[in-house]
Amino acid sequence: MASPIRILTAVPICDGHDSAINTINLEFIRHGIEVIYLGYHRSVGDIVRAAIQEDVRAVGISSYNGGHVEFFSEVVDLLRKCGAGDIKVFGGGGGTITHDDVTAMRRKGVDQIFFAGTSLSEMAGYVREHYGRPRKRGSHARTPDIELARRLTEIEDRLAKSKRSTLDIQRSRSKKKHRRKNIKDQTSRVIGFTGPGGAGKTTLIDELALRYLSSQAKGRIAILSHDPSVIGKGALLGDRATMINSQNDRVFMRSMATRGQAGGLSPATHDCLALLAQSDFDYVIIETVGTGQEAMPFQKNGIVDLTVLVMNPDYGSRLQLQKIVMLDLADIVVVNKSDLQRARTAHTEIEHRLEQNRRAQGLIDTVAKRHRDPGVDRLFDLVSGKQIDQETRKAGRNFGRRKM
Repeated sequence: MASPIRILTAVPICDGHDSAINTINLEFIRHGIEVIYLGYHRSVGDIVRAAIQEDVRAVGISSYNGGHVEFFSEVVDLLRKCGAGDIKVFGGGGGTITHDDVTAMRRKGVDQIFFAGTSLSEMAGYVREHYGRPRKRGSHARTPDIELARRLTEIEDRLAKSKRSTLDIQRSRSKKKHRRKNIKDQTSRVIGFTGPGGAGKTTLIDELALRYLSSQAKGRIAILSHDPSVIGKGALLGDRATMINSQNDRVFMRSMATRGQAGGLSPATHDCLALLAQSDFDYVIIETVGTGQEAMPFQKNGIVDLTVLVMNPDYGSRLQLQKIVMLDLADIVVVNKSDLQRARTAHTEIEHRLEQNRRAQGLIDTVAKRHRDPGVDRLFDLVSGKQIDQETRKAGRNFGRRKM
C-alpha cells in the first residue's frame, strides 16, 4: 500500500480557539489522511519547524484574526528560506478572508484558500488530489533536519510498499556513512514511555524536555511519538498540540501513526529509531500509543535503554493492578497526577506490587502539569544519570540499576 498523505494543520498566534480546524481535521482523517495537529496560538516559526520535522506535504492554516495575508506569506517565505519550499501552504478563514486577499496571498505563494461554505469533502478531495502526488526531487540545499525527516519518511514508505525485513532495509543503506547494521551501535540514549491513555505521558515528556534544555547549553533531543490508526485510514497525530516547552530548535519531534499494528508502535518504529539513535542527539524519547495490560512494547528487539511506565492513580482495584504485565517489565513506574485524592493509596499498592518482582525498579510520584514539580525533577535526575537525593532512596526503591 502507498503511504498516507501527511499534512500539518495549525491555528495562528492570536487565534484563541480551534473549533473549525478540529472539524476539518476529522474530515481529513476519514479520507485516509494523516493529520499532524499543532494546535492554536502557534507562531510562524513553530509551524515551519513542525512542518519540516514531520516532512508533511502541505500546511493547512485556519485563520480568523485578520492578519492572514502577512501570516500565510511569512510561513511560505520561511519554508523557502529553510529549503522546504516544496511544502505547500493552504487554508481558510470563514468570512475574514476576502477575494482580494486571496489574490494577494497567491502572488506570495499560498497554494489555495477555501472560502466559507466550501464543503468538507471538497477540501479533503483537494488535499488528496494535489498533495498525494510523488514529491519532485529538488536540487536546492537542505538543512540537516530536512534530510533526517525525509529519510524517516523513506523508511515509512518502504515498509508501506513492501514486507522487507529490517535487515533488508539496513543493507540497502549499508554504504551510507552514518548507517549502522545494528541498533546496538546507537550513540544516543533511548528512553521509552508507555502507559494508558490520559495518564499524562506527553505532558511529562514535555516537562523533561524543558529540564534538558535548561540544564544543557548545547545538544539536542529527539522525540518519537505514536498515535493509533488503521491500515488504509488516516490518523490524528496530536501530541504536538500539547507540547509547549518542546517548541524549540534543539528538539526534533516526529509523529508516527501505528498504521494498523497492535502494541502501541508503528511497523517502522524500529528502523526510524535506529536512524535517530545514530544521529546527533543526546537522548531519543519514544512515546507509545496509550496501552493497557499487555506486555511492554519495547521488549521486542531491545530497542530502548530505559523503560518508563506512566500510570494514573485511578487504575481500578488491586486485582487489576496484579494483571498489568507492564509493571513486571518497567524500569521506572511513575504515578502521575499524584495530586488526586487516591494517589497515596495508589503509591502504596503499586509499591507492594513492585516488591513482588524482586528486582530494582523505580517508583516516583509526579504532577506533570505543575510548574517545577519536584517529582518531575527527580525523574529527570534519574533518567539523566544524576545522583538521586537521599529522600528518594528512603522511599524504598533502588534507582541506580541503569544510568543514562
